[in-house]
Amino acid sequence: MDPEAKKKALRMISYGLYVLTTKYEDEITAGTVNWLSQASFEPPIVMVGIKKDSSLHRLIKKSNTFAVHILGKDQKKFAQNFFKPSKVEGNKISGAPFEIGKSGSPLLLDPPAFFECNVIASIERGDHTVFVNEVIEAGVRREEEPLAMRDTGWSYGG
Repeated sequence: MDPEAKKKALRMISYGLYVLTTKYEDEITAGTVNWLSQASFEPPIVMVGIKKDSSLHRLIKKSNTFAVHILGKDQKKFAQNFFKPSKVEGNKISGAPFEIGKSGSPLLLDPPAFFECNVIASIERGDHTVFVNEVIEAGVRREEEPLAMRDTGWSYGG
């Protein structure tokens, strides 16, 4: 396989950008992800790929729950805040205010929409784990066009 063609082709897959949050006992973490897709209508199931060496992966494995935040088209800087390790101070993660959701995961207040998930299966291959998750709660704070990876000039894939 031509490695450059593989990289270019895989980077042409269209992705959104999302911030995931999770909590286990007193530890909270968050991270920006883009490998996420709906996999079932009934029950509502989504799948997400999480890098194995991340704190997000470690806490999702322990808690079996997390929240996904849909970012608005103008929230590129917001997404960048969650590229580095999370810093929790009071009711803020990396400077973003949150409340605790039905799943026990932090719900960020700035993104336009969110949904909460319970992990129902996982596939551990390669450098990411694919978590398969049932959506147990959802909310829309405001209607807004979502941020897509192509809107940022960034790439993660290949």
